[in-house]
Amino acid sequence: MYKYKLKKLSTGLRVLLVPSPTSLSVQVMVLVNTGSDFETKKINGISHFLEHMCFKGTKKRPSSMALAQELDAVGSSYNAFTSQEFTGYYVRLAKDEVELALDTVSDIYINSQFPEKAIKEEKGVILEEINMYKDEPASIIDNYWLRLLYGDQPAGRATIGPKANVRHFKRSDLLHYHQLHYLTRSTLLVISGNFSEKKIMAQVKKFFAPLQQGEGKKKIPVQQQQKQPQIFWKSQKTNQSHLLLGFRGANLFDKRRYALVLANTVLSGGISSRLWQRVREELGAAYYLQGAVELLTDHGFWAVKAGIDNNRVEKVVEVILEEFKRLREELISEKELKKAKNYIKGTMSLQLEDIHDFANFLALQELLKKKIETPLEYWRKIKKVTTSDIQEVMKQILLPSTLNLALIGASSSKNKVKKLLLSFPK
Repeated sequence: MYKYKLKKLSTGLRVLLVPSPTSLSVQVMVLVNTGSDFETKKINGISHFLEHMCFKGTKKRPSSMALAQELDAVGSSYNAFTSQEFTGYYVRLAKDEVELALDTVSDIYINSQFPEKAIKEEKGVILEEINMYKDEPASIIDNYWLRLLYGDQPAGRATIGPKANVRHFKRSDLLHYHQLHYLTRSTLLVISGNFSEKKIMAQVKKFFAPLQQGEGKKKIPVQQQQKQPQIFWKSQKTNQSHLLLGFRGANLFDKRRYALVLANTVLSGGISSRLWQRVREELGAAYYLQGAVELLTDHGFWAVKAGIDNNRVEKVVEVILEEFKRLREELISEKELKKAKNYIKGTMSLQLEDIHDFANFLALQELLKKKIETPLEYWRKIKKVTTSDIQEVMKQILLPSTLNLALIGASSSKNKVKKLLLSFPK
């Protein structure tokens, strides 16, 4: 298990250090607590647009090419990402180049200029990104699912935003949003790999000294109202139907999340899981099928996502609902519980073996919860969950009033599927 240190500078900037003296590389990542959940309808998509624009030039590096040439010259890996509640930028490179990583990450994060010409060009790039997702039902179904659950509020809108907003964003909009959110107390700097703590902290203070002090604007709390099953159905000519079927769930602070993760593992964790065996192995009705427990700071959901035969949508929905109902009404066996726990332990061990992935795991907890739960602490809580705990949580969550289905495809069984949802027992 890797060790870590969390430091807080007088400016309010938090620095998470995750050292590994045997690593050949180092990663510098900066996270800011903002994303699409922080945006009003008028500026939906601006967090993502801003992320793109931070690579387009600073005073020190006046163009994206200047930045790319500098980082490519040392064979580094660099990128950025935007989600509902956070945005991140990182550079990963050989351990001897750590100062370059700190210099470039801090520069794009603090000093981006958002040149007018680059804004115009990047609008075209993002519009094509939107087109790409619209041509991929397996991707766009995620947006329809969020819209179904949360409607016309930030949590229900796509991170990438609508085309109309992208077309109308101005330089002043980007500068204003940057000034509102990219502040010291909303920022977490994460450094992992092979580095000297004393030397790195001196460099951090140097490069991040210009970051504006303060805390970013808070997100708009999510409102949830639902009394009966809901359905979003988009008829579209496709070779297979893509669906998300599931329930409103727990949030990041909910103690029920451990039981929920275990239930999801029983349902869809691996080839031997209940749903994989029934839908793929027995019915042969799907290629991909996966369950996901999504945990955000004030909302969450548990859903099964699958791409299935257009002619067998009704049957697959019926099977998924049967397995949800079974989890609620029957205790899982001790053998199955033990298997699920070992599955989680094993997959976490594989996912967190890399020092940088381990650092990312800690970082998101510190950013969103302001409290780190180590993999060992997480595992101890998983171990304590009993079969009765799982069934109790299932009785609380698997209800008609929290049931939702989003689907894209050429299936003609909408009315039959709707009856299945409406007949799900209380």
